Amino acid sequence: MSPTNPPDRIADGPSRPGRAGGASGLLPPERREFLALMASRVREAALRMPVYVDGSTDLVTLCRMLAERGRTGALVRDAGRIGIFTTTDLRDALLLGRPPAEVAVREVAVFEPLAVSVDDELFDALLLMLRHGFHRVLVKDGDEIVGVLGQLELMGLIANHSELIVLRVDQAEDVSELASAARQVEAMIQVLHADGVRVENIAGLVGRLNRRVFRRLWELLAPAELQRNSCLIVMGSEGRSEQIIRTDQDNALILRDGFACPQIDAVTAAFTAALVEFGYPPCPGGIMLSRPLWCQSVTGFRGALFDWTQGADGDGPMNLAIFFDAAVVAGDPELLSELRAHLRLLVAGSATFNARFAAAIEQFGSEGGGWWRRLPGLRGRDAAEVDLKKLGLFPVVHGVRALALEAGIEALGTAARLEALEAAGRIGHDLARDLLDALHCLMRLKLASNLTQIAGGRPPDNLVRLGQLGTLERQALKESLGIVRQFKAWLATHYRLDAL
Repeated sequence: MSPTNPPDRIADGPSRPGRAGGASGLLPPERREFLALMASRVREAALRMPVYVDGSTDLVTLCRMLAERGRTGALVRDAGRIGIFTTTDLRDALLLGRPPAEVAVREVAVFEPLAVSVDDELFDALLLMLRHGFHRVLVKDGDEIVGVLGQLELMGLIANHSELIVLRVDQAEDVSELASAARQVEAMIQVLHADGVRVENIAGLVGRLNRRVFRRLWELLAPAELQRNSCLIVMGSEGRSEQIIRTDQDNALILRDGFACPQIDAVTAAFTAALVEFGYPPCPGGIMLSRPLWCQSVTGFRGALFDWTQGADGDGPMNLAIFFDAAVVAGDPELLSELRAHLRLLVAGSATFNARFAAAIEQFGSEGGGWWRRLPGLRGRDAAEVDLKKLGLFPVVHGVRALALEAGIEALGTAARLEALEAAGRIGHDLARDLLDALHCLMRLKLASNLTQIAGGRPPDNLVRLGQLGTLERQALKESLGIVRQFKAWLATHYRLDAL
């Protein structure tokens, strides 16, 4: 049973032989995204409606009119021909040696300007401007001029494109420049969502961008010796590349045994503070490298892993769950690999621990059951909001995570874990398919809700208002939560949770 899933528009777009080699499916996602964007048509760009003036208009009058309208150029009608005048042409006008009030615009306008069709590709329009050194071109629909496309408008269309954000991130020379680049990610998310890009593709792209931001910030703040003797990691949904809208920070720093850095406290505090400034909220549970528990040597983390798996600390299983999703951002990846190997030894063959670890799926069980019974009627104030994380996302993610830990699977993302579990015969094809559909449906609903909250000036959270969902969305939510309920029952049997 797969949730209702209206077809999304694919962002990859057509292959462009001669520019992409006809093999766009083999390119990195960022490159495919850029090629798809450049294959978009001119009509999809924000065109400026032209301002027309007569060729006899003097330059002072024209410039006054442009200033009043906030424009930098106009089209010039003169004896049956069309020209274009921009403020750049004032340079040539001043060289005439006459007062601007005595110079007619026809004397300095460029006639027979460059033009493109509304059906031309943006890539071709950009090449045309660059080849001729022009900053704008006319846009025609047949013989009719329907607008003006400038480099500023074109760059505005692609300003939120991931490759440009990556470029700004990598070239940031200080924290303030990096902050400016990082803030573009949210705008890019809005554009991609509005264009119908699949939620899993957005999540993967955002995950890669966030890691570039974190790595560059670390390079700007951490001394070179600290960078060489540590491993910066992100964890939880950030590590799985399943966090889209920024919720909170989940990061840590693994230090090489025997290495000491006198500035470590100042550096980690500055790192956390900078991310807050960038728009990444602090973790309510303190899972940040500025906290001692999450900034330790390899030996220190070994001890923490032992406590989380063998001790009686109530937070142990959840800390372990977050750490299990760790992904390297910068530094020596062998430090994380060493801890992963140690973790495998700690939990190998421990049916009791695996069951205790998986039992967290029941954390919100009673609430989910009560809500499920209310769903068909959707009556009363109690049914007004649903916590997508508690009732849907967490049971899927954690249940699959528990199965992956039990099976010794190293994959990070939930989709990759499901694929590996199915290949290993640990889960059936139908259940794996349905869980992936449910996960993506819930992520899509959460993203749409978060963007609505942000647009309304509210902080994003995990709640979705049922009254704001359409009929198909409600049906998809109902089916997704039905899949979650079936999965929880399957896990309860698999781990014999009723015996705990």
